[in-house]
Amino acid sequence: MSLKENVDFVKNELDSEEKFLESFVKLERFYKKYKLLLIVLLVVIIAAVIGLNVKNYFDSQNKIKANIAFEEVLKDFDNKDALKTLEDTNKKLYEVALYLKAKDEGKTADVDVMFFDTLSKYKKALEDKNLSQLNDVSMQRDFLLKEFALFNKALLEATNGKYSDAKATLKLIPKESKVYELVKILNHYLLTK
Repeated sequence: MSLKENVDFVKNELDSEEKFLESFVKLERFYKKYKLLLIVLLVVIIAAVIGLNVKNYFDSQNKIKANIAFEEVLKDFDNKDALKTLEDTNKKLYEVALYLKAKDEGKTADVDVMFFDTLSKYKKALEDKNLSQLNDVSMQRDFLLKEFALFNKALLEATNGKYSDAKATLKLIPKESKVYELVKILNHYLLTK
């Protein structure tokens, strides 16, 4: 019985070695058949990794240059070299610098940065006391000062004698708003009108 077990063990070992050799031969055939494709794929992966690392390095260097240029612009708004560097390396930061420069000079800037362009339009509408511009700004969904813009619109309408329009505008401001205390005061004034 032990001899039979030994023979079975040897038979199993030979079968496993045969299967291993068979799979190795299949792998070798696969490699020979697709050798060129595998090499090209490996080269592409290596090139992509190297390219991605180089791109990340240059992006990092541009961020550093842009931050240094932005600091220089904040110190001196008339620094043309820093503004040019900022324009070349980071367009959004350049727009912010233009906005800050215009604000420093007491002007309004037409910039293309998410919140600054709307704030600039809002400020210009208030300065010009332009109800249609103020209405356009206050109706934008992502405007930060939407309720305050609506309140200012209602205030301008009340000043111009358009009391019913002012009341309608005030109804657009939710009761949860921080501006609602001002709304109650203006509504109290409009009760007599």
